[in-house]
Amino acid sequence: MPTARDIMTPNAECVNADETVLDAARKMARLGVGSLPICGTDDRLKGVLTDRDIVVKVLAEGKDPGSCLAGELAQGKAVTIGADDDAAEILRTMASHRVRRLPVIDGHKLVGIVALADVARALPDRPVGDLLDAISSD
Repeated sequence: MPTARDIMTPNAECVNADETVLDAARKMARLGVGSLPICGTDDRLKGVLTDRDIVVKVLAEGKDPGSCLAGELAQGKAVTIGADDDAAEILRTMASHRVRRLPVIDGHKLVGIVALADVARALPDRPVGDLLDAISSD
């Protein structure tokens, strides 16, 4: 069974916790992605910032994306997967936390991202369909 390291997209770029949400949005646009890991100055993962977070937690609340810091949107402990965890663990983690992307860590270092699309390419249809059901159900 493949591991997270086998199916992840490597070299994920972070937004620093002390960068503004506007900087993060520009980085998302440049990279063509809908989320970025938030990393602290200690290179540890602080959370994940999504385009939805920017809309709901910044713009809709009337906050200035040019002064609001990405780190302000990091809430709780980030849901991650270990680089050597197998695909079954990836499926369980995504389903139980209802997430479509998982930062992949090796020790405390971010080494990549496993997205739902990566899982779909690497695994048979049945487990991926079950995962989609779990993530999408209310």
